[in-house]
Amino acid sequence: MYFRAFGMLLAIDRPVKTYRNLYPQVWDFENLYLAYRKARKGKRGKSIVAAFEREEENELITLQDELFRHNYTPGLYHSFLIHDPKTRLISAAPFRDRVVHHALCRVIEPIWERRLIFDTYANRLGKGTHRALDRVQLFTRRFSYVLQCDIRQFFPSIDHAILQDKLSRLIADQELIELCDKVLASGVGVLSESYDMVYFHGDDLFAANRPRGLPIGNLTSQFWANIYLNSLDHFVKRDLKCPAYVRYVDDFLLFANDKCTLWTWKKAIIEKLAELRLTLHENRAQVFPVNNGIPFLGFEVYPTHRRVKRRKVMQYRRKMQNLLREVTKKPVLLPKLQASVRGWVNHVRYGDTWGLRRSMLNFAIPRPQSR
Repeated sequence: MYFRAFGMLLAIDRPVKTYRNLYPQVWDFENLYLAYRKARKGKRGKSIVAAFEREEENELITLQDELFRHNYTPGLYHSFLIHDPKTRLISAAPFRDRVVHHALCRVIEPIWERRLIFDTYANRLGKGTHRALDRVQLFTRRFSYVLQCDIRQFFPSIDHAILQDKLSRLIADQELIELCDKVLASGVGVLSESYDMVYFHGDDLFAANRPRGLPIGNLTSQFWANIYLNSLDHFVKRDLKCPAYVRYVDDFLLFANDKCTLWTWKKAIIEKLAELRLTLHENRAQVFPVNNGIPFLGFEVYPTHRRVKRRKVMQYRRKMQNLLREVTKKPVLLPKLQASVRGWVNHVRYGDTWGLRRSMLNFAIPRPQSR
């Protein structure tokens, strides 16, 4: 917004629109029902989901009443480790809490969606892995060099005070903020063992006690990660004026036609991330020619083609071997194997993988014995 004073055109900050009366939309029965339908998708075979489904009307009414009366309390997380390839601690909330997460996101996600930049691709409708890969390949054909970055211990490092400030800038509904705070507080300490303390400029010893960390596995965590890094995205696009930038969660790429520009941008990004109490994996943040191939989201992306990372191929081959052994013992598990293979084929077909798919399927399909 601008105004004239003494013959000069001066800029003033445009007031930020805030949103009120959102909380009733969260506990609205239709919203809870649609959230429940989304939360159970692909999981109806699990006992906890089936138990909720048997009493779905009573369960949803109880949940609605708890939210309405502000008696809702998140349950305890069930945590387990996965190796893909590095070890991650996944924390699964109780199913009724996942319904609340979906109900919450259905109300507040549209507020931020229009504020996110085009080129962030994680956990957004109409985006996703394959569109991110398409965009990266497009940029490899237009630019000579890339700076590849990822954030060190991203989810364990997310600072609750900073996230709460970002949420309250747009949400002026205290009841909804209180619900967000409850969900945030339920994850405090879940990833504490995964976080190595980092002190930033101006910190004292009490900085170690700052609440931090979002459980990996929550829908709210995925959505809040985009909110948390939105200021970084706008900094890269508006302040650094980077013409080609792609982010997927905490992995992001910047493209340019000269190395010096990218090295300068790296220094600026390190300083910007410090404002968010985040650190870059500096040793891994390197500048290199795009013709070398960019490892991104399980693929090696080149200007002319894409390949699946060898590690990902070997990982799925081992998984398929295990499934084949299970099917040999229990033929009833054959649909599980078929679904796994279809999912894998659907993913790798976004690369130049015709020979790989043929080889893998030949490996999976037992040949008849010759007489």
